Amino acid sequence: MKQGIARVVRNRVRRVAIGGGLEIAQLIARSGLMNGARGYGAIFTLHHVRPKLQRAFDPNAHLEITPAFLEEAILALKRDGYRFVALEDLPGCLALHDARPVACFTLDDGYRNNLDYALPVFEQHGVPFTVFVTGGYVDRTHTLWWETLADMLSAASDFRFDFGSGMEIMRAASTAEKQAVFDRVATYVRGRDEADSIGRLNALARVQGIDPLAITARLTLDATGLRSLLESPLASLGAHTISHRALARLSDAEAQREMSESAVRVEAIAGRWPGTFAYPYGDGPAVSERDHRLAERLGFTVAVTTRPATLSADAVSNPCALPRISLNGHFQNARHVSTLASGVPFRLMAR
Repeated sequence: MKQGIARVVRNRVRRVAIGGGLEIAQLIARSGLMNGARGYGAIFTLHHVRPKLQRAFDPNAHLEITPAFLEEAILALKRDGYRFVALEDLPGCLALHDARPVACFTLDDGYRNNLDYALPVFEQHGVPFTVFVTGGYVDRTHTLWWETLADMLSAASDFRFDFGSGMEIMRAASTAEKQAVFDRVATYVRGRDEADSIGRLNALARVQGIDPLAITARLTLDATGLRSLLESPLASLGAHTISHRALARLSDAEAQREMSESAVRVEAIAGRWPGTFAYPYGDGPAVSERDHRLAERLGFTVAVTTRPATLSADAVSNPCALPRISLNGHFQNARHVSTLASGVPFRLMAR
């Protein structure tokens, strides 16, 4: 547990360092020394968009931004000369060789607040956006384990979990202890058979009186809600698998099934096969080159990762492995949006 708390402290220090790094990158961007880092533009990743709720323990705070910040981000990009395009239209827009950079907005998982809070902001500013739909969330058959785990820890002073060698009891009284447990369990879930570990986590939640599927129903849109979202001409739906498991750890057949069945589910809601796909988690350990090939074979014109970068010539040469920039709840500052879109932070990271 001491190692876990030390990790929490390191993460907090890292967050402060990132904030300082963004300020330095902003100065470099303003100087014009790395103008080429902006590339053709950027694709932005969002999850929750909702008014901030103050929670004593909030391990998923990085996954949410406020509607006010979303508007600030859009206005900052407008001032910087970006043109807003739907993700599915991105290849065609880039083929026009317009000198203005592009900005695409994407939202993962299909949360209810995308309809309630994000849509009005996008409509006010005429900005198209894509919501990536996890079929198991729509049909209330799968759970958002990170939300389940957060609810379990919020009400706990200790936490019991079997990491493969018998049940362990971990202290979870303080916020730091809760975060340490959250990080340890999250690492375990993402490092092995997710279906099994999530199933065991859900079983423990039910013992505590927490219904994981009720969390899914409370937080995510069903088919009716997604159709309401599609009443806006600015909205489109993309596929995001059925179970939200890391594709790279699945067999060829299972990965293809997750991707294709997700697209079929979206087609049933939207009336057409989705042209876009987002890899769950989207980082290096979760996505392989095989998955890029599967996306192309299944007919997706664009598939996105969470690899942080702008749209360079190298990036757009593989439209089924495009990078995205996260609008992180810990850094809700319009200046940071311009800095991230400049590409300077990622150019500096690569050095």
